[in-house]
Order: sequence, then C-alpha cells, then structure tokens
Amino acid sequence: MHPTRKAVVTAAAFLVMATVAGCEPGGAAASHQGSAEPGCPTALARAKRAVKKAEAVSAPWEGPTTGPEAVHDKTVVYIAQTLTNPGVAGVAQGVQEAAKIVGWHARTLNGQGTPEGLKAAFQQALRLKPDGIVISGFDPSTTAAEVKKARAEGISLVGWHAAPAPGTSPELFSNVTSRVEDVAKISADWIIARSNGHAGVVLFTDATVPFAKRKSDLIRKELATCSGTKLLSYTNMPIPQVNSRSIKEVRSLLSRFGRKWTYSAAINDLYFQHAAPALRAAGKDGAGAPFNIGAGDGDPSAFQRVNGKEFQAATVPEPLSEQGWQIVDEFNRAFSKAPDSGYTAPVHIATSANSGGALSWDSEGYRQAYRKIWGK
Repeated sequence: MHPTRKAVVTAAAFLVMATVAGCEPGGAAASHQGSAEPGCPTALARAKRAVKKAEAVSAPWEGPTTGPEAVHDKTVVYIAQTLTNPGVAGVAQGVQEAAKIVGWHARTLNGQGTPEGLKAAFQQALRLKPDGIVISGFDPSTTAAEVKKARAEGISLVGWHAAPAPGTSPELFSNVTSRVEDVAKISADWIIARSNGHAGVVLFTDATVPFAKRKSDLIRKELATCSGTKLLSYTNMPIPQVNSRSIKEVRSLLSRFGRKWTYSAAINDLYFQHAAPALRAAGKDGAGAPFNIGAGDGDPSAFQRVNGKEFQAATVPEPLSEQGWQIVDEFNRAFSKAPDSGYTAPVHIATSANSGGALSWDSEGYRQAYRKIWGK
C-alpha cells in the first residue's frame, strides 16, 4: 500500500476552523478556531460530515474488473486543450503510459488554448488516420466540423472533461471525468466547514469552457446554502490567460476586499500557482488567509503548494494518471464493440494533513486491475 494510504488523519484535522470573515487569521492553519456561532448550523453540520468522508485516505479500487482483452496495433491521438493546464498534461502522460502497456501508438497534440489552435490540432489528428482521438479539456462543439468528420470516418472519440457529465454523449463514446456536481459541492463544503460557516469568498472560473462554468456555478450555489458565507467576487479568467492576468486581478481583489477576503475557490489549481506571487507581494502568509481550494485537477505542483502551505490549503484532485488509463480502457471497449465502463472516480480532498507528502492522488490498484482486464 502507498504510504499516503496509511496516513491517519485525526478527527481534529477535519474540524480545523478559521475565524470569522473580516478578521484576518494569523499563525498556522491548525490553530484557527471559530470564534462565533455558525451562520448556518444545518448546512455546517452537513458540510463537516461530507468533508470528513472526502478527506479519508483509504481509496481501494472501485472501478471495472472485467472487460475485453486488449486489441492489437491501434493508434490514438490525444488533443490537449492546452498543455499549460497541468491536469490536461497529467492525463496525457497517463494515456501514454497505458498505451505503451497495450502496445498502441499514442501521440499528443497541443491545441494551444485557442479555437484556432484546437481546430488545427484536430485537423492534424485527422490526417494521421488514428483509430481513436481524445478530446481533452475542451467542448467538442469548438471543433464541430472536425468531430463530424472523425465520426464519419469511424474514429472513436473519448473525452476528458469534454462534456458536462461522465459517460456517453452524442459525440463521445465516453467522457472521463469526476462528477462535476460532487467536485463543486465538496469544494464549497470545505470552505463552509473550515470557516465554521463564516467566510468571504472569491471564486475563479473560466466561463469560456462550459464544464468549468458549470462547476463554478455549482460552487456558488452550494456556498449560498450557508447564510454566513458571502461570495465577494465571481471572477472570470480563461485558463490560457491566467498567467498574464492573475497578478493584476489579485491586486485588484485585495484592494477591493482587504481582510474580508478569507477564502478562495477556483475551477482549477492553476489559478493559485499564478495568484501566489501577488499574495506574497502583498505580505500575505502562505499558510494564512485567503485559504484557497482548487476544485481540480490535483497536479503535482498543486500538491507541492498544499504540502508546503504556500497559498493553497486544499485541492480536490482528479486521479490524473488513473484517468489516462481509463481513457485507454474506454478506447479498448469501443474497438471491441463493447459498452463503455460507466466508471466515475470518487471525490477526494487532499490537504497537508492527509496527503502524506504525496504529489498525486489515485485509487489503489488501478494499474493491476486494468492490466488484468487487458491480459497484460
């Protein structure tokens, strides 16, 4: 068993609370205790239960254990929305690893984060005449003509965060993702629970991606279940622009809200990678407010920030490598004329208290399970 699975997270770690929004917390995160009555007793109790369950460190494999043996001599092309998105890049690595196990050819193309780049990458993929194409991190409607051509040519399409829900869709044999409802809800619940029902929240989103926009809307909806949790700002920054815009946006938010800004949530951990310099320049403590949670994707850099308490307190990680393997398994089912697996990974919260210093989160035994299915 991986050492992170053996970590014991005490009940006290689940009940760490911040002070009331409007009073700047100080010192280590573990020292904060709610100093006022919760603003939403029922929602707070529910949030604490959900967070405690999501922070559990044991994650035995609950995915498929049966399926078709691996078919031979296939080629798949992975079209990344942008390889600057660590989640997209992490899944690409998982696809490459799993494809090698089954003896397939796998190639990754970078869509550069623009509609023009995605169309060009998809057109290049079509010229390669692959058996399957991965649509990773972007809406298939962005490349509607290319998707139509791929389907007409009998190319199997599997998505990662390419549709609002996991499983099949009109364009995709399968969309591999966690349930956005679960990720959004647990991210908001973590803020409610940790703040003891009193938080001033900034929410970062990418409204150009329907999946991301829906996630942030669901976070906002769950935050609203607690009357003491106030949404200060709903900030739209498309992922390809985060690098160039974060410092200016964070400075503006600090100027507008000051100490009222005690928590943040973002649809992707990448936001906090680029927000950190501005927070540091403003004299903020990396282990203090605003306490930040990334509602995906849990890449190694996010775990480094969480473990080091460097301007990110938690992440809701996707099992990126595991999902890369699942994509290969879904292709194998498509090539074998079998239905998709129907599997969706459970939601998890990683913090410095339960990560055990790890830089990723995956269910135990997924490699062994898929190799057994594939006969490898």
